[in-house]
Amino acid sequence: MSRIGKKPVELPKGVTAEVKGQTVSVKGPKGSRTFTATDEVDVVLDGNAITVKPRGNSKRARQQWGMTRSMVANLAQGVTDGFKKELELVGVGYRAAMQGADLKLSLGYSHDVIFSVPEGVNVTTPKQTEIVIEGMDQQQVGEVAANIRKWRSPEPYKGKGIRYKDEYIFRKEGKKK
Repeated sequence: MSRIGKKPVELPKGVTAEVKGQTVSVKGPKGSRTFTATDEVDVVLDGNAITVKPRGNSKRARQQWGMTRSMVANLAQGVTDGFKKELELVGVGYRAAMQGADLKLSLGYSHDVIFSVPEGVNVTTPKQTEIVIEGMDQQQVGEVAANIRKWRSPEPYKGKGIRYKDEYIFRKEGKKK
């Protein structure tokens, strides 16, 4: 039995949901999102809550049960609060700035890195060494953050690079004479 799958997804105030077959549509103050569930689960709208139940007792049905419930919960959270990732740049001369719809990163390379921000994601730079990524889709926000971080991952000797806020980088000692 899935502990996550058993819980119904309560819809916050101001959020409406519609279930047609395997497609779940959720509308809220930030916009609308849809998700299509697999055939192994049943999605039912019960007034103010959405419940997910497996159609059989197969391993695949039980796997999809909890995952589908999590996806529906992420839809509800995305259209109300949204998702947010914060990155910080650590290193001498490392800085970030928005140039129109693009993010300009100075990361110690011979050239500046221009990162084009996809639709549906909002990127801001409150300080030169901070990047805030916000959006309705948790997967898209996480992917944008990972792609930005990939340009200069934190290294273990001096800790320089792009890291998530509150991320701990295990430090190594380095060479001894």
